[in-house]
Amino acid sequence: MPIILVIVALCALRYFEVWRFADVSWWWIGALMVFAFVWFEFIEPLLGLDKRKAHNEDELRRQERMKKNFGGGKKK
Repeated sequence: MPIILVIVALCALRYFEVWRFADVSWWWIGALMVFAFVWFEFIEPLLGLDKRKAHNEDELRRQERMKKNFGGGKKK
């Protein structure tokens, strides 16, 4: 996700010709966009990073559900 923020910031800085970013070629920004596309579409699934994120989210939901069902009740 940080790479997407960098791309958006670079596009804005280049478009508004801010400081040294006015001289940055659009080709560099386009190359960064291509890199981000390749990363998110091919490399991340190849390494299993997308599955790991989903698994971690499922595990957190499971733990919260267990706390609510087994540990969250009031004892008298």
